[in-house]
Amino acid sequence: MTRTALVTGATGQDGIYLCRLLQADGVRVVGTVNPAGNGAGRAEAYLDGVDLVPVDIRDASALDNLVRRTEPDEVFHLAAFTSVGQSWNAPEEAMGVNHQAVVDLLESVMAASARIHKQIRFFQASSAELIGDAAASPYARAKQAAAEAVHDARARGLHASTGILFNHESPLRSEAFVTRKITRAAAAIALGRTDRVDLGNLEVVRDWGFAGDFVQAMRAMVRLDDPTDLEIGTGLAHSLEDLLAVAFEAAGLSDPMSYVHQDPALLRPADTSFSGADTAPAAAALDWRATTSFEATVQHMVEVDLRRLRSGVEESADYLDVTGASSAR
Repeated sequence: MTRTALVTGATGQDGIYLCRLLQADGVRVVGTVNPAGNGAGRAEAYLDGVDLVPVDIRDASALDNLVRRTEPDEVFHLAAFTSVGQSWNAPEEAMGVNHQAVVDLLESVMAASARIHKQIRFFQASSAELIGDAAASPYARAKQAAAEAVHDARARGLHASTGILFNHESPLRSEAFVTRKITRAAAAIALGRTDRVDLGNLEVVRDWGFAGDFVQAMRAMVRLDDPTDLEIGTGLAHSLEDLLAVAFEAAGLSDPMSYVHQDPALLRPADTSFSGADTAPAAAALDWRATTSFEATVQHMVEVDLRRLRSGVEESADYLDVTGASSAR
């Protein structure tokens, strides 16, 4: 019998990579999209064959109806308020999306599991922002409350796991994130479209991986015999200056700092200076390690941004595969 997966946030970066991975496994995929969002172009480019349903995940009744209709075998909850910085200005929205929606979805999944006498497995996408100085942000507090809700559901018998996801990137990352902001700027500067990039804190050090690797860990966690919580990352740390150097070199440019303008308005109220994953537990439990290097990920993002700017085509399935990337200088 064909398995069914429900993926919230299907047109987001992780949602697209995960939906396509599950489809390759022969899984029927149902995905939610934000009715107020602009995911139509992404859906057309990347999600052929996915049953997409417009749902505001803050609408508990709509979520419950979707779970009832879908009767999924697996639920991957990826939809979220994603901006740590913006959460300071919208704490109630961050809590509603990143905590209360998780509580509501867990309740719907547990009720459906009991009603149809089937073990439905649940994955919650959490964040490394729970660790360090940024854990005080409204974003992190909401994610922590959601993790506690998952623990409670697990204690009540649900196969519910949380992936503590360290930074992971791809050409599908929004330009609201500093990684994609940098790769887009490097491509634009190389093509003479702009002459600088505005950044905030340059002192951050992060564990940056590739989103296409991380969704494989998500799939593996749902299929474990016993639910658990695991840190998902590369275990390797790089600075923002490292990222600038790789990105600008990929675009054929030297001296990246000469193009950087530091803007105090872009500084977060609180930020974690260093973030790195403990990869040993995931390796032991999942037999999983990230396989795409930091350099390959950033180079691929720049190459795709060069192709986008030259062609005017923002979304294409050809942009997804790191191994398929060719030189675009």
